[in-house]
Amino acid sequence: MKQFLMTMAGVFAGLVLFLVGVPFLLIVMAASAARPAPVPAQTVLQLDLRGGLPDQDSQNPFAAFSGGGQSVMSIVETMRRAETDDKVKAILVRLPEGGMAPAAADELRLAFQHFRAVGKKPIYAHSQGLYPSGLVTSTYMLGSAANEFWMQPDSSLQAVGASSEELFFKRFFDKYGVKAEYEQRYEYKNAVNPYLYSDYTPAHRESTLSWMGSVYNTALTTAAQDRKQDPAQLIKTLEAGPYSAEEAQAKHLIDKVGQVKDAQDALLAVAGKSGKLLDFDDYESRSKRPTAKTGPAIAVINAEGAIMTGSGQGGSPFGGDTTIYSDQVAKAIYDAIDDKDVKAIVFRVSSPGGSDTASEQILAAVRAAKKAGKPVVVSMGTYAASGGYWISSQASAIVAEPSTLTGSIGVFGGKFALGEALARFGVDARQVHVGSDYSGAFGTGEGFTPDQRAKFSAWMDRIYAGFVARVAEGRKLPVERVREIAKGRVWTGVQAKQLGLVDELGGFYDAVEKAKTLANLKGDVRLKKIGGAKSPFDALEKALGVSSTSMRTLAAAAWIMGDPRSQAIMDEMAKARLQSTPSGASVLADTPIR
Repeated sequence: MKQFLMTMAGVFAGLVLFLVGVPFLLIVMAASAARPAPVPAQTVLQLDLRGGLPDQDSQNPFAAFSGGGQSVMSIVETMRRAETDDKVKAILVRLPEGGMAPAAADELRLAFQHFRAVGKKPIYAHSQGLYPSGLVTSTYMLGSAANEFWMQPDSSLQAVGASSEELFFKRFFDKYGVKAEYEQRYEYKNAVNPYLYSDYTPAHRESTLSWMGSVYNTALTTAAQDRKQDPAQLIKTLEAGPYSAEEAQAKHLIDKVGQVKDAQDALLAVAGKSGKLLDFDDYESRSKRPTAKTGPAIAVINAEGAIMTGSGQGGSPFGGDTTIYSDQVAKAIYDAIDDKDVKAIVFRVSSPGGSDTASEQILAAVRAAKKAGKPVVVSMGTYAASGGYWISSQASAIVAEPSTLTGSIGVFGGKFALGEALARFGVDARQVHVGSDYSGAFGTGEGFTPDQRAKFSAWMDRIYAGFVARVAEGRKLPVERVREIAKGRVWTGVQAKQLGLVDELGGFYDAVEKAKTLANLKGDVRLKKIGGAKSPFDALEKALGVSSTSMRTLAAAAWIMGDPRSQAIMDEMAKARLQSTPSGASVLADTPIR
């Protein structure tokens, strides 16, 4: 009994801490950010890319309070504000030491170019070394898009090529009795190849070298253009490396050698005597966004991550996973259809794929938008492959970055049969079933029976045929042509444009311009974000429930966070006090907030 009471006390203390302590902490953080300090008159922004970036803003409503709110899209949007802000004089970019997502580098490069052209303001990029980790040539390309490319003294420039390594488990599985039972459509759909083979298949090797070569050549050709050099000579020089920073400067691969403090001081001199350094994310929170206007708008709907059915409800509001839930995205598209101000939709997609049924639900909403007379332009991010291409395939137009990984028109599925492996440790998997033999097809004990394999294979064929048909219809290509370029093969944006799988190469704002053209919109058109992360208030409401005490906490949090419902909640609470029962309990204590 004593242990039970101690356990219950611990649980109660934990609940109190969660219900009171967490909201209080969030309220304090929100209050500290409620009145941001003004942007200094002569500001140099510092953009640090060394921590990695998602394509889009986090779905976690508390990301902004924990410093996790920066994304490729938020940087691009903020740079558009900064380029016309008289207080911002320049930007210093801290480059990562390894590779970065090639399409992210493409998008940021376009933002750099626009900032320099429109704002007439310099960007300096500083590197503490570039090493052969991932696609480091994309990082080099982004540094080359700056006015000046700096490197730390004695650091190393090793952008000598690109490599990819795969671990193959077939011999390990054979040794320990694990059977990988998978079907692929077709030979280029290589996601499960590491479980089925002990080396690259010819198709796997061909596909990987093809997209890597495309990314590599695109990055260095672009870097050569930005540095006003001959591409072939630049590539030859880089591949003869590695070099020290001093050697790289002598070979005109970079512009300056110096510590980051030297680069900061150089830009502060450009800014003026009272120049100040300001972190980019601080500027993002301090700078005023343009006041929303009325009239025609283009809806912006974001989708990043694996594609799944459902609405994403029931999880912790403090979780940080990135998932495309079909209910959420489809609803956002239907909301845009119903919005009379919205004349077109820009659908930002960055996804490696997922559920075919979830993808079809989203694609149906895209078709509905087109039928309603609202063009849908897909802007592809890091990747829009497999299910990511499925949801894009019937858009009015597709705009991809040169290095976006797209296509992968194919399907795979299956299971691991673990019976033999478990038996070696004295664990026996046994199965019983009623109805068709196929009801037990996905048991983990045994592999597929011949009949189960035939039925499963037929299912994979139907999904693949449906995928091909949707692409053929959306891209206005013969089915046989789609079958030739499908087979699960991944293409870069450059390759996909040549094949007719995308319409244009460019970034997010190129997609916006395309949407304006298709909707016959002229001049400045407001962008209206629809869907996305819940507000902190919504998350707290879901986490805390709606008891009287929780409502008071929520109302205070809402007031500080600027939620327009706060006054309504205060009014309801006052009304509840007037209508309290004789026992003093508020009749609103268990009434849901609508």
